[in-house]
Amino acid sequence: VVTLYGVFTNHYSANGPSRCLLLELLDISVSELLLHSSNHGCSMWMIQHCARDVLEALAFLHHKGYVHADLKPRNILWSAEEECFKLIDFGLSFKEGNQDVKYIQTDGYRAPEAELQNCLAQAGLQSETECTSAVDLWSLGIVLLEMFSGMKLKHTVQSQEWKTNSSAIIDRIFASEGVVNSAIPAYHLRDLIKSMLHCDQGKRASAEKALCSPFFSIPFAPHIEDLVMLPTPVLRLLNVLSDASLQCEEEYEDILEDIREECQKYGPVVSLLIPKENPGKGQVFVEYANAGDSKAAQKMLTGKIFDGKFVVATFYPLSAYKRGYLYQNLL
Repeated sequence: VVTLYGVFTNHYSANGPSRCLLLELLDISVSELLLHSSNHGCSMWMIQHCARDVLEALAFLHHKGYVHADLKPRNILWSAEEECFKLIDFGLSFKEGNQDVKYIQTDGYRAPEAELQNCLAQAGLQSETECTSAVDLWSLGIVLLEMFSGMKLKHTVQSQEWKTNSSAIIDRIFASEGVVNSAIPAYHLRDLIKSMLHCDQGKRASAEKALCSPFFSIPFAPHIEDLVMLPTPVLRLLNVLSDASLQCEEEYEDILEDIREECQKYGPVVSLLIPKENPGKGQVFVEYANAGDSKAAQKMLTGKIFDGKFVVATFYPLSAYKRGYLYQNLL
């Protein structure tokens, strides 16, 4: 969940004094990630990462008795410093059993019971069925289905076919030849999404139960596109060193010092690693004190010529780097 640093009053607003929230600065949203992955879907690593982080946030909120009530791609943002996806925008949130906002959730991510409640509220009528934390699970199910398919599903989930047999549509999306991820055994993800998209809110999986899905036990590796899109405090430089440079100790030390000097232009370097053996052979890993410095370095170093070669700079998961785990296959 996004961190709230403080609250202050703006006395110079055109509409009079207004209360303002000071929140942490986050990075790219899932909405932007979907734009980049349009028509081919996000990687399974990214989907798994997002699903786990958001479910953990929802489990926390729901345990406290709160419903987010506006979960959508634009309200899920990446935290470069903490290396996780976070929930923002609690403007429609309410305490379960004490809903003071009648019109909730965004079109395309709205649970059936919220759709009914909103229609009745517009007509000035009271709904007999209360909206619960289950509405958040429905929204997340749609978000994950969009991440997998690379398609916006607003019109699909509003169709009569969806209302009649949503399970068949989900099966069709997972079996589609146009979806790159269909080559990956994704049955656990499909079943997880189905458990969130029951029309009957009483049958919908809770956030805690969803976290027990076998989908989260599969060790996916990030694609290179993921490491370009999601900033972290660790930078990975490719196409920098040749095998000959690694074998000559004197040349290796000179290059190491040159790289350190260049990287320190953008912020203090906490550590620097250049493996001489696989996995990661010849790649340069630079850990900065914070993600801001890493982002500045990535922007400036990408495309730079070093020792006659064009440098490719991506980010790298800090957690994996700290464990000494270097992914072998980054497709």
